[in-house]
Amino acid sequence: MKNNRGTLIIIIVIALGMLAKGIVFVVPEGRQVVITQFGRPVGKPITKAGLHFKKPFVQDLRYVDKRILSWDGFPNQIPTKDKKYIKVDTTARWKIVDALKFIQTVQNERGAKARLDAILDAATRDVISNHNLVEAVRNSNLIVDMIKARKDNQKKIKLKGGNVLEEEITGEIEAIQTGREQLSVIIASSADNELEAFGIKLIDVQLRRISYESSVEKKVYERMISERQRIAQKIRSIGQGEKAKIEGRLTKDLKEIESKAYRKAQSIRGKLQAMSISIYANALNKDPSFYQFMRSMEAYKKSLTGKAKFLLSSDSEFLKYLKRDQ
Repeated sequence: MKNNRGTLIIIIVIALGMLAKGIVFVVPEGRQVVITQFGRPVGKPITKAGLHFKKPFVQDLRYVDKRILSWDGFPNQIPTKDKKYIKVDTTARWKIVDALKFIQTVQNERGAKARLDAILDAATRDVISNHNLVEAVRNSNLIVDMIKARKDNQKKIKLKGGNVLEEEITGEIEAIQTGREQLSVIIASSADNELEAFGIKLIDVQLRRISYESSVEKKVYERMISERQRIAQKIRSIGQGEKAKIEGRLTKDLKEIESKAYRKAQSIRGKLQAMSISIYANALNKDPSFYQFMRSMEAYKKSLTGKAKFLLSSDSEFLKYLKRDQ
């Protein structure tokens, strides 16, 4: 009898445990639950974490993620408004804000991803194709402002007579009206309106990567190389011009230095010659006969060499110092 009672108690405990398991359930953080009865949703979704209750056996649970989820699109080739083909790779963040509507329409995350693929790809294509390429590439007109400021500064330097190395880019740089960040907002706004019907809230969309189509990319690189080569050639040309100017200034300075040195040397030489002549004249004035004798000796030395032959009278004035009576 006691054994039967123990077995009965065990059976009752097990039954109560199974019943409690069918009644009580836990909603973890980051999840939300929709209770269904015979396949149909009952009541509002449960979004608060903790212990909750349901009817056993007749009610089931559908767990839905409550966290922020990510979506990555496939790179698509899209023509821009100015007829340039680019590949656009997008990414987005989204969350389920109406679990009931979510399971009634797309059922699960796989179905949601299929909807996101279709809607976001279409919205991206529409927005990109209605704007020029520059709108998807740049987010501000900072580069335009920098070039304008640089040109204004170069004009000021030229007015002051300075030299300027201009590395201008061929052609005009187009100013943007919308910008890359705003395009992302437009794409998100357009897609969010359609995703609302599926209980999905789109948080944001980002243009993760934009690249040229391969044939266009090759032409762009060739243009960039040509542009750099043109600027390099201009720099070399300016360098050669500066070299010629420097060499010209050096030649001019050298000639000016040589001219001043020559003038100074001639001035010193003239003064010294004047002093020499003055000293010489003073010495000769003291004894003119000695001067005459020295000049005659110099004349004899130069003219009366071993090969020289003269026919002169013994009374010649030139030979007076060679006579014995002198």
